[in-house]
Amino acid sequence: MPNDRNVARALLDRQGRTYAEEAGISLADRPGPLYQLLVLTTLLSTRIRAGVALAAARELFAAGYRTPRAMEAASWQDRVDALGRGHYRRYDERTATMLGTGAQLCLDRWHGDLRRLHREADGDRTALRRLLTQFPGIGPTGADIFLREVQTIWPDVRPYADRRALAGARRLGLPANPGGLAGLVGEADFGRLASALVRVSLGQESVGEVKTAAAR
Repeated sequence: MPNDRNVARALLDRQGRTYAEEAGISLADRPGPLYQLLVLTTLLSTRIRAGVALAAARELFAAGYRTPRAMEAASWQDRVDALGRGHYRRYDERTATMLGTGAQLCLDRWHGDLRRLHREADGDRTALRRLLTQFPGIGPTGADIFLREVQTIWPDVRPYADRRALAGARRLGLPANPGGLAGLVGEADFGRLASALVRVSLGQESVGEVKTAAAR
């Protein structure tokens, strides 16, 4: 049987991209990429397939809505149309409204820069979650998504593994707690591992195939 480190490494080799990377976001501690992650989080928070949310995010960014100023300036119909091109149709009208309202909140409270939100929380994850859930469409699950992804660039958030990531860990027989998982990979790889574990929990990656690869 492969050991836990080998399983984690095999999983990273197969599914080593974060959702932000898959959406075309070059995540960095700068206003633009952080806002783009907020948009992606809003899209992933609804009851819709992750692939559709990712496609919709790419369409919004391709349309130029990469900053809160650009998102707020776009018409509601323009946002609906971009979501539709990504096949994000079930919740498109409601989500278009939330994106506009969220962009305005980002501008009004954080001057378009979510690093200010990070500084206000001052390393307190509970405070970060509370601030994130003030954005329309982002509840506890959405806050988990944002923190799971942003830990790749905000070291004070690591190691962060939400309910879905831990469910994936259980399916693979890995430690079902952030500390135990953190011991399996380098610190810089933990965010990627968490995203990969979510794919396992969603059935987007085969437990059997990961374990076979780990045993080679």
